[in-house]
Amino acid sequence: MKTMDDYDFLGKRVLLRVDINSPVVDGKIQDNPRIVAHAMTIKELAEKGAKVIVIAHQGRPGDKDFTNLKQHAKLLENHTGMLVRFVSDITGVANAAESMKKGEIMLLDNVRKMEDEFSEEPENTLLVKTLFRMADVYVNDAFSASHRPHASIVGFKNLLPCIAGRVMEVELSALKNIEESIPPVVLVLGGAKPENSIKLMESRLNYDIALTCGIVGELFLIAKGHDLGKTRTFLTEKGFDKFLVSIKKLETENKKIITPLDVAYDDNGRKEASVLKMPHDKILYDIGSETIGEYRSAIKHAGTVIMNGWAGMAEDKKFRKGTQELLKAVAESEAYSLVCGGHTTEFIEELKIPKSSFSHISIAGGAMLAALAGEKLPGVEALG
Repeated sequence: MKTMDDYDFLGKRVLLRVDINSPVVDGKIQDNPRIVAHAMTIKELAEKGAKVIVIAHQGRPGDKDFTNLKQHAKLLENHTGMLVRFVSDITGVANAAESMKKGEIMLLDNVRKMEDEFSEEPENTLLVKTLFRMADVYVNDAFSASHRPHASIVGFKNLLPCIAGRVMEVELSALKNIEESIPPVVLVLGGAKPENSIKLMESRLNYDIALTCGIVGELFLIAKGHDLGKTRTFLTEKGFDKFLVSIKKLETENKKIITPLDVAYDDNGRKEASVLKMPHDKILYDIGSETIGEYRSAIKHAGTVIMNGWAGMAEDKKFRKGTQELLKAVAESEAYSLVCGGHTTEFIEELKIPKSSFSHISIAGGAMLAALAGEKLPGVEALG
């Protein structure tokens, strides 16, 4: 796999795929670590004299966060200190690309506005056929989107020289370090996407202990026979029951999976109770202090820690204790530590925990967990 150190970009037209998919609040794109990270790659290419044509996506058609990339261009300008020209016509930019000068940057609009981004024959799409003619080289910096075989991710592999960007390079380096992990390996699995945690526990990843919290922790409690009352109703309404078969199988086959001993709920403020005595008319929002203590101890004695997702509803200050304490434990640990997920990265910044306290903070969630579980990522394979 070639990296940006293997190519002379001076005067070359670079088609750069990044992942600046961002949270949207009241129609405003929120600045976040992904934009900061990819801005560094963009700036390096521009400073090397490349003509940088950036492609990216935002949301999915039909979703509330599906929008154009005009605001993203301004945020990239802020972080690069360079002019980023936004072009709304994805396939009609040939003249604009042809007239670019060395060091100039152009951001095309949301590639998911074109249906053929999702085509099963990416090389035959209008998107790829149009864009590859405007470029001399393709750089994939979007590791966090590389688990999807979309046209802008895999469509150029036989048409242009394909190179890994800086973000891609750093994420793959972290994966290599995990492959050479020092035992004991401790997984800290939370968040609102239990499928990612389940996939990781089902994989061949040689872990010693899995500490569960968040939605996946609640599902394991159900599998153990705990009556979660209103929380169980909530999980059923959200469709999470479909994961119980896999979880029950993991529960019977693997004694390395640890579940919460106590939980926190809202009763005119944060209240905690043992999982054996929790009120059934309350929804669980965090792990409790006893669980935090046990999990911190496991992290302290780890050789390698992989953490993904929040322990509870950390956006509410009453229920961020679990996530905050587990992150602090990982930061204080002498283990090699990999923290996954954009939201977790943002929370680290909010808590003002030095990023240098972690071995690697990944801006990828699903892609990193898929790779850790042993899946081949189409976007990475296309670079090989």
